Amino acid sequence: MAQLSRKALVVAGLVALNLALFGVGFAVSKHQRSGSGIKVGLVFDVGGLGDKSFNDSAHGGLLRAEREPDAQVHFIEPGDGSDRESALRILARQGNAIVFGVGFIFTDDMKRLAGAFPNVKFACIDYSGSKTPPNLVGLRFREQEGSFLVGAIAGLTTKTRTVGFVGGMKIPLIRKFEAGYIAGVAHVCPKCQVLSAYAGTTPKAFADPTTGKQLAISQYQRGADIIYHASGKTGDGVFKAAKQLGKLAIGVDGNQHDEAPCCVLTSMVKRVDVAVFETVRALANGTFKSGVRELGLAENGVDFVYDDDNKKLLRADVVARVNELRAQIIAGEIKVPYK
Repeated sequence: MAQLSRKALVVAGLVALNLALFGVGFAVSKHQRSGSGIKVGLVFDVGGLGDKSFNDSAHGGLLRAEREPDAQVHFIEPGDGSDRESALRILARQGNAIVFGVGFIFTDDMKRLAGAFPNVKFACIDYSGSKTPPNLVGLRFREQEGSFLVGAIAGLTTKTRTVGFVGGMKIPLIRKFEAGYIAGVAHVCPKCQVLSAYAGTTPKAFADPTTGKQLAISQYQRGADIIYHASGKTGDGVFKAAKQLGKLAIGVDGNQHDEAPCCVLTSMVKRVDVAVFETVRALANGTFKSGVRELGLAENGVDFVYDDDNKKLLRADVVARVNELRAQIIAGEIKVPYK
């Protein structure tokens, strides 16, 4: 990691001072470098950095914004759910031009703070509202479309005709992943069975690899030979179960091949990095627009991974079939359910 510049250290110190004043238990950001352009702040979702998934994808977009619009960026990792609004408020007060909240659980906090700080722009990943204040953009995805494609991959690859799904928190957002996956499996393998389970009903369900492993082992033992997870850090447990039992798994949000090179058939990529970067660039260019923006296959907001790393596991004929399905979804010939 590059050594911190003096300016970056000053910014980090100010963040730490604010955190101490507010009495909030945050992990303070570490800057790769400090740009000369607009200031950007971001608060991560439950699980924080290192999930090789949702949060890490957002971080990738932030780092790209450091390079191209030359933004000054820093971030905060909340210690628990109660810290979210305080973290956002700290970043808004520090003069950031835009503040991101990574995750649907930020929706209400972001709407309140957008009203309290009308001169600051806000962006919420996985925004769950239907309308936004004039200084807030809600960024969300048609996860069901990418999940349909990896479901088709599972249905065309399974040898047992039984596959699994492990979700994090049982909420409508994760149900989109499950619904699309089940539909994709059924489209190519009507006789296939999908076993589904969730890690819990609170945000901590996205950071519970022990439960993830237990759920995955149960599904593998019931005949599943492929499991798709949409569970953040909880998915680490799914990969451990796959390695232990010699089964296959499907990653989510980012390319998760490196988490289990032996066993990751593919990953459903959700381009949170692109959403973060493009939003920062729009603000830097003076083209920022509020409102709700939704990204799916047609907008390259979701996809599946096929590269040199997983070619040994994922057959070329399966990829060709799934690419046909992608084209049909984009053309409106296949309607993918989201619940």
